[in-house]
Amino acid sequence: MQPIKQVIFQNAETDQPSADVLTVIEAPRQSDLMIELIKKLKPQVVVTGMAQFEAITSSAFEHLLDTTRAIGSRLFLDISDHFELSSLPSPNGVFKYLAGTSLPSHAAIICGLLKNQVYSDLEVAFVISEEESIFKALSKTVELLEGNTALISQYYYGCILYELLAFQLADRHPSPERGCDKAETVEMIGFSSSAISVLDTAELSIDDKENSLLHMDVDQSFLPIPSPIKAAIFESFARQNMAESETDVAPSLREFIKAAYGFPSDSNTEFIYSDCPQSLFNKLVLCCIHEGGTLCFPSGSNGNYVSAAKFLKANIVDIPTESELGFKLTENALTNVLQTVKKPWVYISGPTINPTGLIYSNEEIESILSSCAKFGARVVLDTSFSGLEFNFEGWDLEDSFRKLNLDLRVCLLGGLSLKMLAGGFTFGFLVMADPCLVDELYSFSGLSKPHSTVKYATKKLLGHREQKAGNLLDAIGKQKQILGNRSKRLKETLEGCGWDVLEPCAGVSMVAKPSAYVSKIIKLDHSYKDASVYEAKIADSNIREAILRATGLCINSSSWTGIPGYCRFTVALTDSEFEKALDCIVKFKDIVF
Repeated sequence: MQPIKQVIFQNAETDQPSADVLTVIEAPRQSDLMIELIKKLKPQVVVTGMAQFEAITSSAFEHLLDTTRAIGSRLFLDISDHFELSSLPSPNGVFKYLAGTSLPSHAAIICGLLKNQVYSDLEVAFVISEEESIFKALSKTVELLEGNTALISQYYYGCILYELLAFQLADRHPSPERGCDKAETVEMIGFSSSAISVLDTAELSIDDKENSLLHMDVDQSFLPIPSPIKAAIFESFARQNMAESETDVAPSLREFIKAAYGFPSDSNTEFIYSDCPQSLFNKLVLCCIHEGGTLCFPSGSNGNYVSAAKFLKANIVDIPTESELGFKLTENALTNVLQTVKKPWVYISGPTINPTGLIYSNEEIESILSSCAKFGARVVLDTSFSGLEFNFEGWDLEDSFRKLNLDLRVCLLGGLSLKMLAGGFTFGFLVMADPCLVDELYSFSGLSKPHSTVKYATKKLLGHREQKAGNLLDAIGKQKQILGNRSKRLKETLEGCGWDVLEPCAGVSMVAKPSAYVSKIIKLDHSYKDASVYEAKIADSNIREAILRATGLCINSSSWTGIPGYCRFTVALTDSEFEKALDCIVKFKDIVF
């Protein structure tokens, strides 16, 4: 057993230690020793696995359930080592228990699909819980900190499970009636009020069991996947025994970031990969917290990233932006803030700004970087929403980096999903040169790394782009044109319905202000969301809820965009859903007026 560790959180506002103190003990996996320790220490949360010989029957699991329930501990049991993707799996005591009895409210099962003979590095994990508050909070937390699991990975394991289930003989064993766990549970620890507050206001995915809602509130593309991208993905799964050089993405990424942004790199530059940029950003937030830094967001930044930083209890400062300048970050506004901040970390979304869809020119970003260099600020340059500019050649920052000596201060964050409109295919990367920061980032566990098939397909696609392969560039060009046309149509529809629109120059989203709707009364006899009666006076705080209840259309409100009064709409929907979304905007106007 390892020594006791204490983690003391810092209050982001007062810079003093907060009341949150987390004491962690690395405990034994053998159940009898674990149970003895639980009885003596009475922990609030137990996270454990099981020894191989104990996983065969349900006895050890039931003892853990009874012991943790008696003292009011939450139990998270990891069974990844005992879940085999095989036509003849070993006996599993946890599944035997679940087949006959419902899972108590204080317990949850964690499982990573690790043990398979095809792609051992393609990991998808899931949690089993029968307590609604737990699985809702956990799903929101994962969405906020890690992003959604790539559809291609979900589909892969779905195929494997389907094929393995085909080995079963139909109706050989009748399904048993599951008993209810009726034992009373004493009061136990819940999610902290600060965490619940962030999750409630983060505007994450809205539950849609009937799949009837229209989503203009997600940073995903639902446009058809271009054929060259489909071919690269298919080839990556069809290939076996790939050489390391075929999955080494670094050389291709090095050329890509130099061509697109003039971002310099050398042999000392580190390339870090993940399933999506979101998880890499959150590791940078942890680095900022560990360094005692302050994360500076311009007003009008990605709402999910801001919420994630709040969830992780980072010290956050807002940099004011102005409507006259399209809510872009300026050198003067940045300088005024950096003069008052210790150890600043500045977040910049560019060239394309999420959520406005505007673009930082080469001159604008150089002036911003100049201010950062003057105050010794670290910079998180987020390019993951760029690459879909309607008429823009890119940045050339090489001279600026040389003049300002920024190599060690700037981290380049990026992803390929939106750049290539790859749908269910996701890949995130982080480029950094500061060895101390690299070591610190690697010290944080839990980074979900892309498997070899994703890296193979990524290298293939970057190679096509570097060679200016006509079929890939033409396909992406056509979809950029579709996005540009949709942005114009959405702008016309919104303006015709009383919205003030900030016209985008790139990307999949735009922002608009419902000027004509503020203070109007909306009355619904039959709400779209839950068939209830709904009446409200429209304001910034409830415009999202009002549109959802009236039409079934999901958008982001000003609390997500960080721009007072402005909501966010995305346009990369399927053709039919985009048309329905336009109809919903008109329908909402007709209901209110």
